[in-house]
Amino acid sequence: MNSAITPAITSDSAIRFGTPCIAGTRISVADVLGYISAGDSVETIIANFPELTEEKIRAALKYASDVPRGWRYT
Repeated sequence: MNSAITPAITSDSAIRFGTPCIAGTRISVADVLGYISAGDSVETIIANFPELTEEKIRAALKYASDVPRGWRYT
């Protein structure tokens, strides 16, 4: 089942087990976060994944910042 979370972020149970992905791709929000946290620039990510745009990357970051998180401190 395909579900648009936002216009730029979708979840489809047939694609990456429903992991939120950039619309029209198999690139997950978590993938984008991983590249950013590893130090890749937006330009580098776009060069490696030409189907992405700065707007789509920003949408992934926005989505990730809006998702409620259950932090556990040990």
